Amino acid sequence: MVDQIEISSFDLRYEDYRLKSAATERALLTSVLENGIRDPLQGVDVDDHKILLDGFKRYRCARKLHMEIVPYRSLGQDEAGGIIDLIRFSNVKSLTILEQARLIEELKGCHQMSVTDIAGLLEKSKSWVSVRCGIMGEMSETVKKEVFAGKFPVYSFMYTLRRFIRINTVKKNEIDEFVRSVSGKRLSIRDIDLLANAYFKGSDEFRAQIKTGNLFWGLERLKRNDAIGNALSEREKTILKTLEIILRYMQRFIAQHHTGSMSNAFAAQANMLSGGMIELFDAFKKAMEAFHDSTEQT
Repeated sequence: MVDQIEISSFDLRYEDYRLKSAATERALLTSVLENGIRDPLQGVDVDDHKILLDGFKRYRCARKLHMEIVPYRSLGQDEAGGIIDLIRFSNVKSLTILEQARLIEELKGCHQMSVTDIAGLLEKSKSWVSVRCGIMGEMSETVKKEVFAGKFPVYSFMYTLRRFIRINTVKKNEIDEFVRSVSGKRLSIRDIDLLANAYFKGSDEFRAQIKTGNLFWGLERLKRNDAIGNALSEREKTILKTLEIILRYMQRFIAQHHTGSMSNAFAAQANMLSGGMIELFDAFKKAMEAFHDSTEQT
């Protein structure tokens, strides 16, 4: 049953659980202006509160158009039951995997429901529920805020950022700093992917540039390097990668080297390895000088 409800009567506690999209909302605003709200907003009625679960974009459009009355369909009087119903029919309502995950997190946390209970009520497998629980576990509060606010693309989180989140050497604060640096800048998915790879796998200098907001300077360099890279053979790419690694580790050793105390086991292994490298110095130096001269002539 669809009722006509005063827009001011809604409880919006779940508004941040649904993804925002400025572009989608602009298109919807035009549709509502021309045709009104065709699909009713949905929620649950708990203790005289109408808790809105679905229709937040329509709600915001109605607010902008100063509409006081909107169509509303109740999903019952049980909050958890309403969330379950919303997720069950998400194929029809286009609830994204992140929105499903956020609502399942609510069912587990606030409503104390187990994965088995949720899976049974949704008529899904436990692995289906666990995957969505895992996604929420990977998101810090900073990342969650920017993604659900529509400032950091969902695709970039799912297929770019998660690769680095799962790397043990990448700290959570580094993930948060990157997301804060690029969020809300209207960057394309391709641009974010380039910046992420440079930020987490590149030099300290490049990372510092991104942190200070020099994104477009960095993108120009990355795209230029990318264009050059596409013109290289696989052998040439391998040689350049090897040179980058050699240079990086030479710089790292110079910065970390010290003559402090050391264990006998460390000294024995270090002496053997450094001795082997010293034996190669002359041959390495000649090879590098010849290579450098040949590239200069080219």
